[in-house]
Order: sequence, then C-alpha cells, then structure tokens
Amino acid sequence: MSSVPAQFANVTAVTKANVYFDGRVVSHTIVFADGVKKTLGLIYPGNYHFGTGAPERMEIVAGSCRAKLDGATETRDYAAGQQFDVPGKSGFDIEVTSGICEYVCSFL
Repeated sequence: MSSVPAQFANVTAVTKANVYFDGRVVSHTIVFADGVKKTLGLIYPGNYHFGTGAPERMEIVAGSCRAKLDGATETRDYAAGQQFDVPGKSGFDIEVTSGICEYVCSFL
C-alpha cells in the first residue's frame, strides 16, 4: 500500500496544465526544491494508453482504475492507496470505468 501525502509542502506548481485525450486526462506538474518533479492529475472515464520515457510510479489518490503494462498479459485493478510502477521506454493502458481517478505520478 502507498502512503501518498495529503499535500506537498514547499513546491513550485506549473500553471500550464498537461492535457491529454481531449481533456479526459489532465495533470499539473509540481517541482520540489531539489528539482524532483511529480504530476498530480485526474483521469475521467475511458480507456487510454500512455508511453513512458523514464520509469514512473502511479499512485492512486482517489477513485479507481485498471491498468496493464506494455508486454503484460494481465490487467490489474488499483484503488486509492495503491500504486504501480511502469518501466522507462515502455507504456501502459489505463481504464477508468466510472467516477474520476486521481493520481500522483512520480518520475523514478
């Protein structure tokens, strides 16, 4: 189980949103004092595929989703407090069936 903080202190928030799939997935980047970046986002119902340059950790803050890593045979369900890691130069499919899935994406 993940222990995503309820808030991040002493960060810079990038005001320009990262908008994907006609606004069905939206995130904002935050930058920590040491240069570490994370994105905080919302995923509306639908099926989406994301590619990764660097390894990522997706931590589910609220709601739920189903995800399948590129090359995997199984799709797994994730709820608030759970996480999954995605290798770099790879990707994943993510599905939200109802409600909104809120997440924090950390670049590893």
